[in-house]
Amino acid sequence: MTDLFAEPEGATPLGPDDVVGLIPTWVATRADLNEVEERNIGQAQLWASRKTWTLDVFLQVAALTDLHRRMLGDVWTWAGALRRRESNLGVDPSQIRPELHDLCDDVMVQAADASDSAWSTDEIAVRFHHRLVSIHPFTNGNGRHARLATDVLLGAVGAAPFTWGSAHLATSSQPRREYLRALRAADNQDYEPLLRFVRS
Repeated sequence: MTDLFAEPEGATPLGPDDVVGLIPTWVATRADLNEVEERNIGQAQLWASRKTWTLDVFLQVAALTDLHRRMLGDVWTWAGALRRRESNLGVDPSQIRPELHDLCDDVMVQAADASDSAWSTDEIAVRFHHRLVSIHPFTNGNGRHARLATDVLLGAVGAAPFTWGSAHLATSSQPRREYLRALRAADNQDYEPLLRFVRS
């Protein structure tokens, strides 16, 4: 497995214990892995786009974990399972489930009546996205999961999905660097760069 561990900037590193969960036996390089993950994620995007989502159905820990499983379940045995070890990002593993519950509860209140919220629908979605990435619930695929989850949330409230910089963000690129800078700004409660990026 030559470059299988080569991660794009800002990605959660895969360790040898994680790679044991790799399902396709022919995957040997990062390019192979990207190919099978993208195929699986495309199937999940299609599945998600065909469902009629409501806030009460989607804003559940079970729905978020099921989405991750559908995105990566053909590639990793641990897809959809909450992270059980420390990572370079995210909350302590023991706090993942309670943090996800709190996130779902908070966004349910915020998004149920956006006209009564201090934030626009886009800002509610951006804050959801940033918080989900910050929790970092899964071993890998957190950014991709959080982007799709955010688009599902937007669909559930009748809003258009984000364009996410109109670029593929899973690999190293200028748009990915811009996205990571915007996430870091949001770490300091500055959501404007992320709000601009998601609709660019």
